[in-house]
Amino acid sequence: MSRHPEVKWAQRVDKVFLTVLLPDAKEAKVNLEPEGVFTFSASAGAENHHYELKMDLYDKVNVEESKINVGVRSIFCILEKAEKVWWKKLLRGDSKTPHYVKVDWDKWVDEDEDDGAGVGDLDLGGMDFSKFGGMDGMGGMDGMGGMGGMGGMGGLDGMGGLGGMGDDFDDSDDDEQEVSKPGQSGAHKEPGEQDKEAAVTSEGSASEEKST
Repeated sequence: MSRHPEVKWAQRVDKVFLTVLLPDAKEAKVNLEPEGVFTFSASAGAENHHYELKMDLYDKVNVEESKINVGVRSIFCILEKAEKVWWKKLLRGDSKTPHYVKVDWDKWVDEDEDDGAGVGDLDLGGMDFSKFGGMDGMGGMDGMGGMGGMGGMGGLDGMGGLGGMGDDFDDSDDDEQEVSKPGQSGAHKEPGEQDKEAAVTSEGSASEEKST
């Protein structure tokens, strides 16, 4: 049965700060869609418990400008809002906010205190960010800290090699066809040569009849 990791959030007029708290996450997969759908899955713990998360964010986001950092203890995302407006809450709909989603008071400022500094007022500790927009599916997260499992996704590219195998088979068929061509070409001789062979054959037949 899947579990939900704890999520903390804060915002600015143009950004949403999202932190997924899951130490030593393995095979983590994170996806962000323009409509504001955020999904996460990973395994963690000594027993490799599976964690999943899907959230319909309050409004649309700019995937190309959004960033992500995968650390040892958490996954930190800076989601760029499609429109620079203050969100009333993190998730859309009238449902009650899930118990695992909490306000990140360390990063929170009130709307009237937002000076437009963006991440300038945050201590990010030299985090190395990658852009969501640079990801082709999940494969774009190869090489990110803690995302070693994602490297396996790159192996799917190797599956394309199976198509190449098909090409090899086709080539072998072509080779076989080419090998058979010399034999076939022997059947197409010049008219003069065919007449000579016919004459030799007829002479041989006449000799056999005389000997009989």
